[in-house]
Amino acid sequence: MSVYAVEYTYVAETAAARDQHRPEHRNWLSSQVEAGKILVSGPYPDGSGALIIFRAETIEELEDLLTQDPFAIQGCITGHQIKAWNPIIGLLKEYL
Repeated sequence: MSVYAVEYTYVAETAAARDQHRPEHRNWLSSQVEAGKILVSGPYPDGSGALIIFRAETIEELEDLLTQDPFAIQGCITGHQIKAWNPIIGLLKEYL
Protein backbone atom coordinates (compact mmCIF):
# COMPACT_ATOMS: atom_id res chain seq x y z
CA MET A 1 0.00 0.00 0.00
CA SER A 2 1.12 3.53 -0.72
CA VAL A 3 0.94 6.51 1.62
CA TYR A 4 -0.65 9.77 0.47
CA ALA A 5 -0.90 13.23 1.97
CA VAL A 6 -4.31 14.77 1.28
CA GLU A 7 -4.82 18.46 1.85
CA TYR A 8 -8.35 19.81 2.04
CA THR A 9 -8.98 23.51 1.42
CA TYR A 10 -11.85 25.35 3.14
CA VAL A 11 -13.20 28.88 2.80
CA ALA A 12 -14.96 31.00 5.42
CA GLU A 13 -18.28 30.71 3.55
CA THR A 14 -18.46 26.98 4.35
CA ALA A 15 -17.78 27.37 8.10
CA ALA A 16 -21.44 26.97 9.14
CA ALA A 17 -21.86 23.86 6.98
CA ARG A 18 -18.64 22.40 8.38
CA ASP A 19 -19.86 23.02 11.92
CA GLN A 20 -23.17 21.32 11.09
CA HIS A 21 -21.63 18.26 9.41
CA ARG A 22 -18.48 17.90 11.56
CA PRO A 23 -19.88 15.01 13.67
CA GLU A 24 -20.62 12.95 10.52
CA HIS A 25 -17.23 13.90 9.04
CA ARG A 26 -15.39 12.84 12.18
CA ASN A 27 -17.34 9.57 12.35
CA TRP A 28 -16.31 8.89 8.75
CA LEU A 29 -12.67 9.73 9.54
CA SER A 30 -12.78 7.38 12.55
CA SER A 31 -14.21 4.58 10.41
CA GLN A 32 -11.33 5.04 7.96
CA VAL A 33 -8.81 4.85 10.82
CA GLU A 34 -10.44 1.58 11.94
CA ALA A 35 -10.26 0.29 8.34
CA GLY A 36 -6.53 1.07 8.22
CA LYS A 37 -6.93 3.77 5.58
CA ILE A 38 -6.17 6.89 7.65
CA LEU A 39 -2.96 7.12 9.67
CA VAL A 40 -3.45 10.63 11.06
CA SER A 41 -5.75 13.58 10.42
CA GLY A 42 -6.38 17.08 11.65
CA PRO A 43 -7.47 20.59 10.68
CA TYR A 44 -5.22 23.61 10.37
CA PRO A 45 -5.74 25.95 13.36
CA ASP A 46 -6.56 28.90 11.07
CA GLY A 47 -9.57 27.07 9.56
CA SER A 48 -8.12 27.11 6.04
CA GLY A 49 -8.14 23.35 5.59
CA ALA A 50 -6.92 20.03 6.90
CA LEU A 51 -4.20 17.44 6.35
CA ILE A 52 -5.01 13.73 6.24
CA ILE A 53 -2.43 10.97 5.77
CA PHE A 54 -3.99 7.98 3.99
CA ARG A 55 -2.95 4.49 2.95
CA ALA A 56 -4.38 3.21 -0.33
CA GLU A 57 -3.49 0.77 -3.09
CA THR A 58 -3.93 3.39 -5.81
CA ILE A 59 -4.66 7.08 -6.17
CA GLU A 60 -7.92 6.10 -7.91
CA GLU A 61 -8.99 4.12 -4.84
CA LEU A 62 -8.18 7.14 -2.69
CA GLU A 63 -10.09 9.55 -4.96
CA ASP A 64 -13.14 7.27 -4.72
CA LEU A 65 -12.80 7.11 -0.95
CA LEU A 66 -12.64 10.91 -0.68
CA THR A 67 -16.02 11.24 -2.43
CA GLN A 68 -17.56 9.38 0.52
CA ASP A 69 -16.47 11.98 3.09
CA PRO A 70 -19.58 13.79 4.42
CA PHE A 71 -17.71 17.10 4.05
CA ALA A 72 -17.30 16.33 0.32
CA ILE A 73 -20.93 15.22 -0.03
CA GLN A 74 -22.18 18.41 1.66
CA GLY A 75 -19.92 20.75 -0.36
CA CYS A 76 -17.79 21.80 2.61
CA ILE A 77 -14.46 21.22 0.84
CA THR A 78 -13.40 23.93 -1.61
CA GLY A 79 -10.59 21.83 -3.07
CA HIS A 80 -8.19 19.04 -2.33
CA GLN A 81 -4.70 18.02 -3.33
CA ILE A 82 -3.23 14.52 -3.20
CA LYS A 83 0.50 13.82 -3.06
CA ALA A 84 2.24 10.48 -2.76
CA TRP A 85 4.37 10.64 0.38
CA ASN A 86 7.24 8.59 1.83
CA PRO A 87 7.44 8.73 5.63
CA ILE A 88 11.17 7.96 6.01
CA ILE A 89 11.88 9.11 9.57
CA GLY A 90 9.57 9.10 12.57
CA LEU A 91 6.49 7.34 13.80
CA LEU A 92 4.87 6.78 10.39
CA LYS A 93 7.90 5.19 8.66
CA GLU A 94 6.57 1.69 9.42
CA TYR A 95 3.72 2.30 6.96
CA LEU A 96 5.93 2.29 3.86
